[in-house]
Amino acid sequence: MNLRAIGCNVESASVELREKLAFDATKLARALTELPARYGTEAVVLGTCNRVELYLARTEEDAPVHSPLIAEFLGEVHGVSPDEIRKHLYEHADADAVRHLFRVTSGLDSVVIGETQIAGQVKEAYDAAQKAEATGPLLNALFPAATRVSRRVRTETKITDGHASVSSAAVDYLRPIFDTFTDKTVLVIGAGEMGRLALNHIRELHPARVLVTNRSPERAATAAAEYGGQLIPWEQLDDALVQADIVLSTTGAPKPIVERRWFDAKVRPRRGNRMLAVFDLAVPRDFDPRLDDRDRVFVYNVDDLNRVADEAAAERRKHIPAADAIVTGEVTKFVHDWNRRKDGPVISQLTVEVDRIRESMVLPLLAKMKGKLTPAELEHIEGAFRLFQSKLLHGPIAALQEASRTGHSGTLREALRKLFGLQG
Repeated sequence: MNLRAIGCNVESASVELREKLAFDATKLARALTELPARYGTEAVVLGTCNRVELYLARTEEDAPVHSPLIAEFLGEVHGVSPDEIRKHLYEHADADAVRHLFRVTSGLDSVVIGETQIAGQVKEAYDAAQKAEATGPLLNALFPAATRVSRRVRTETKITDGHASVSSAAVDYLRPIFDTFTDKTVLVIGAGEMGRLALNHIRELHPARVLVTNRSPERAATAAAEYGGQLIPWEQLDDALVQADIVLSTTGAPKPIVERRWFDAKVRPRRGNRMLAVFDLAVPRDFDPRLDDRDRVFVYNVDDLNRVADEAAAERRKHIPAADAIVTGEVTKFVHDWNRRKDGPVISQLTVEVDRIRESMVLPLLAKMKGKLTPAELEHIEGAFRLFQSKLLHGPIAALQEASRTGHSGTLREALRKLFGLQG
């Protein structure tokens, strides 16, 4: 196995860096084209509000792709200095990379433990890579396995009990800010999956009004109707911000949709002394963070979720050992199955080659002995050679299978190919 998971997340990099490394559609298409062409890799690019990760697979004969090279690639794609990126990247290899993906997909490596939205984001990343023809045998086996493992964790543990999403954590974060929500107006910007989750959870606060806006009026209208919100045309975003007490913003825009200069000119003067709490769930961020004056406007981002997520996840954390046990078992199974798939042709070729050598030696000998020995004696001689062959092969095959169980059979497999002149 020659697999690497390289990236950064909320623990290793600030939101400022993560938003610089966020992949829009154009940059994603470029990455999925250039990574295979330039480095001879299979590739999947996973980007969420909490992480940017590249999953890269090469043939075992090739040198692995390491994080310094990926720092240079990311710097080139995003126009960021590789030195700024390099120190924030982590790298997981082979079985550890499998484990990392399984834990990510199962919501065990999220700010919100047990988060279910990530499984869909992983599937979308894999689907995009497949569509771009950037995947190959290893990633085509790995990512469906990750989805299956995530399903097992969700159904066999209680890791997702209660609220388990970034949107729900944002709502929990907002609870202590206001004494009551029944007189508040909540504005939800964005009608994608995260926006819909926000709309679903915000209803628990029983606000006076919920406003919904989105660049696509059709999606906004559908979401508003489904969750009892009031549709606001995108062109009237300034009016909506004037009315709002709370904002949850979830768009996938490549740059801020609310700049400080625009807000100060169009919104702030019309709000008077009313407080505004903005929870910016987007990466790249939707709101210019400089809007936060710590007086009347407070802007929170996904990194601010850590405290409330820890508090809300106490019960779910009790189920982490059971979930990790499932992941550990599935990692062992995946690595073993993958290596066995790679080992099978070598074992088959090795058996056929030693069979050929044995027959080339034994058959002429038996022909010479015909008439001099009884059929039983000839059969005994042939059986002895077969037993010798079996004992000769037992050591290499057993060693190869043992190495497969630990995920280190590649070197031994290549050695056997060279020693016995087997085809690659």
